[in-house]
Amino acid sequence: MFNSKITGLGFYVPDNVVTNDDLSKKMDTNDAWIQERTGIKERRHVVKGDGDTTTTMGVKAAQIAIDRSGIDKNDIDFIVFATLSPDYYFPGPGVLVQRDLGIKTVGALDVRNQCSGFVYALSVADQYIKTGMYKNVLVIGSELHSHGLDMTTRGRGVSVIFGDGAGAAIVSREEDTTKGILSTHLHSEGQHAEELSLIAPGMGKRWVNDILEDNDPNDESYFPYMNGQFVFKNAVVRFSEVIVEGLKANNLEAKDIDMLVPHQANLRISQFIQKKFGLSDDQVFNNIMKYGNTTAASIPIALTEAWEMGKIKSGDLIVLAAFGSGFTWGSVIIRW
Repeated sequence: MFNSKITGLGFYVPDNVVTNDDLSKKMDTNDAWIQERTGIKERRHVVKGDGDTTTTMGVKAAQIAIDRSGIDKNDIDFIVFATLSPDYYFPGPGVLVQRDLGIKTVGALDVRNQCSGFVYALSVADQYIKTGMYKNVLVIGSELHSHGLDMTTRGRGVSVIFGDGAGAAIVSREEDTTKGILSTHLHSEGQHAEELSLIAPGMGKRWVNDILEDNDPNDESYFPYMNGQFVFKNAVVRFSEVIVEGLKANNLEAKDIDMLVPHQANLRISQFIQKKFGLSDDQVFNNIMKYGNTTAASIPIALTEAWEMGKIKSGDLIVLAAFGSGFTWGSVIIRW
C-alpha cells in the first residue's frame, strides 16, 4: 500500500471585506454582539458581477496549489470538490473545474458534507492514493454563502457567521511511509439533520411548480437554519471524540500535536477544544476572525495560511478536525 502526502496548498478569498459594522447597517446587530458569540470581526463576500463563483474561486485556489506542488495540471488523476453552494443544482462543480483548468478527462467527484466536506474529500483522496488507483488528486473546498443569506434582522443569528472563499490541496503518492496522511476518521448522525440545514430548494419539499406559484416571500426554508446552542453542545463533544480517535489510532497523545487546524465554525468552539486538550495558542490555528465560517473551505484556507506563515514545518504532527451539518464530523492525522 502506498502513502499519500499533501504536496501543494492554495487559497483564494474575494477582495470585498465585510465588517461587523457593515452588517449593522443591514440588520439589528453590532460588532460587540457578533464578536462575543462567534469571535468574528470580518468576512469576505463576493460582489455581484465580479465573476467570482464557487467554481471560479475553487479554480483560483487550485491553480496556486498546483503551482506549489511542482506538478503539471495534466498530472492530476482525479478531482474531489467539496461544497454546499454549487454554481448549479447540477452538474456539480468538479466537472466545471476540470473544464476551466483544461485538465484531461479525469474523473470528478462532488462531496456534499458541508462543514466536514474537506475532511471527507481528503479522506477519499487518501484512500484512492493508498490503494494505488491514483497518483495526484486535486482536493478543493469552496463556498459562496453570501448570495443565499437572509441579510435582515430575522436571519442575523446565521448570516453574520458565514463568508465566501476557497482552499485547495494536491494530494500525491509518497514513498516515505513515515510522512503524509497517517489516518482519517469519519462519522455521521443523521437524526439531527434538521438542526443545521437548508431545506429548500430540494425535491423533498414541494413540487417546483408549486413553489413558483406560491412565490411566498415569508418562506424561510430557503435560508439556512441553525439551532445554535444544540449545535455548539454537539460540536464540542464530537470534536473531542474524533481528535482522540485519530490520536489513539496512531499511538499518539494530545501533547504530540504540533498544530491543530479545526473547522472555523465558531471561535468559542475552538477555544473550548484548545482548553480541553491543554494546547497552547501556538498549537491551534484560527482565522475565523478574518474570514468567518467558510464551511468546506475553512480548513484548507486555514491550513494554507498556517503553512504560509511558517507555523507548519516538516516533521510536525498536524491534526485537522471538523463538525457540521448532517451531523457529520471527522479528523485527519498528518505527519508533515
